[in-house]
Amino acid sequence: MKKEADFIQQLISSKHREKAFKKLLDLYQERLYWHIRKLVITHENANDVLQNTFLRVYKSLPKFKQKSTLHTWMYRIAYNESIRFLEQKNNKIYYSVDDLNKGYLNNLIEDEYFDGSEIAIKLHTILSKLPDKQRHIFQMKYYDDLKFREMSEILDIKEGTLKSSYYNTVKFIEQNITNVELLAKTEV
Repeated sequence: MKKEADFIQQLISSKHREKAFKKLLDLYQERLYWHIRKLVITHENANDVLQNTFLRVYKSLPKFKQKSTLHTWMYRIAYNESIRFLEQKNNKIYYSVDDLNKGYLNNLIEDEYFDGSEIAIKLHTILSKLPDKQRHIFQMKYYDDLKFREMSEILDIKEGTLKSSYYNTVKFIEQNITNVELLAKTEV
């Protein structure tokens, strides 16, 4: 923890800020990108949100109170920026839930960076039908391997609620993954 406190002091210091922020980018850029990508789906949107996230981190560092780890604090900012982006996007265009699910899967399957197997596509098919909050909880635990304590700080939800949601989702996936029929790309 002492190391992190020293690093945060470098980030806040006008003398060392640029060098420390470059190190911060090197350490967290890829992890935050994939966290954001799971929320906003496309590479282009993830890059936009990631840029906004790091701008917000840079501007907010002097106000960082160190009540959580730097990692957790940045994940919360990335999560909030992703949700803000999705809300703005949804406010501009109105679709039915089925259209959104199909769009989610289409964007995912057609993405040049997605190299998912049949089982991965089935998993994403199930995830696309879950409520946003439940899908985000599952993704943060399953893909990002965050601890429930960290997720609780990021999402501002009690650990018990997160655990319940995650394990109910896992059970739902286990019960339904063999029943998922893969649609042709044009049908998705």
